[in-house]
Amino acid sequence: MTAKIFIDGEHGTTGLQIRTRLAERRDIEVISIPPEKRKDPAARAEFLNAADIAILCLPDDAARESVSLIENDNTRVIDASTAHRVTEGWTYGFAEMDKAQGDAIRTAKRVANPGCWPQGPIAFLRPLIRAGLLPANLPITVNGISGYSGGGRTMIEDYEAKGDAAPEFMPYGLSLNHKHLPELQAYAGLAGAPLMQPAVGDFAQGMLTALPLQLGHLDSVPTGARMHAALADHYSAIKDGVVKVAPYGAIERTEELNPETHNNTNDMTLHVFVNDARAQALLVAVYDNLGKGASGAAVQNMDLMLQGL
Repeated sequence: MTAKIFIDGEHGTTGLQIRTRLAERRDIEVISIPPEKRKDPAARAEFLNAADIAILCLPDDAARESVSLIENDNTRVIDASTAHRVTEGWTYGFAEMDKAQGDAIRTAKRVANPGCWPQGPIAFLRPLIRAGLLPANLPITVNGISGYSGGGRTMIEDYEAKGDAAPEFMPYGLSLNHKHLPELQAYAGLAGAPLMQPAVGDFAQGMLTALPLQLGHLDSVPTGARMHAALADHYSAIKDGVVKVAPYGAIERTEELNPETHNNTNDMTLHVFVNDARAQALLVAVYDNLGKGASGAAVQNMDLMLQGL
């Protein structure tokens, strides 16, 4: 039987990307609500309950409403909003986070697709904390830059309308209360909330997140080689994982630290830069904010869940 996939919110940025990724698939049937009925709760309920997997590409409140409209035990859900990422009973959809996470997603009824900003930091911090190389109470700062598509349709239209006048680099989240902080703290295994300083660049898509670490005050200071080995061991053990660890070595610069490197893919590459003499580290993740950061992760999670049907 061909699985039915319903994308609730298919005309938004993430929804359109998912539709594009699924366009040539013949193993699934994408069912679409007529445009004039997109905001009709009864019509949405009909499609949600007819789907084997519903992918929600909606604002938080609308995503919660969609979940409430599902009245059967068969429809499984992937929510790309922030609404359920730290909600009990929902499985976090970062398949490479743990060795068993793919199996957890495969059998889950409810999967919360990760946010783009937390994934790079979680990819570093969770394995290193669990390996005992970093303490959970280490003060963490996250810097980074994302393409303007991360801001959704409004930001895309604003940037494209400004043309050459669009800002090359625009920090935001200056209230220091970014909506992705709860999931970053929870799934990285941090004792406290990190400081996140995101920025938007004048390019459509792509992403780079960086963790600068001061390690000199730790009772046991991990070397760069040990941190790199722990990460390499973790990700090499993940079956069919898309997170890779770049070779370790002392370099001054590399063209691989380009936020657009993995555009239109679901790849993520982790880079470890350490000055052991100074007990300082810089951990940098490169991925596509619309790929592994959104639609790519949703399709990856969908494929895992299809295996469990």
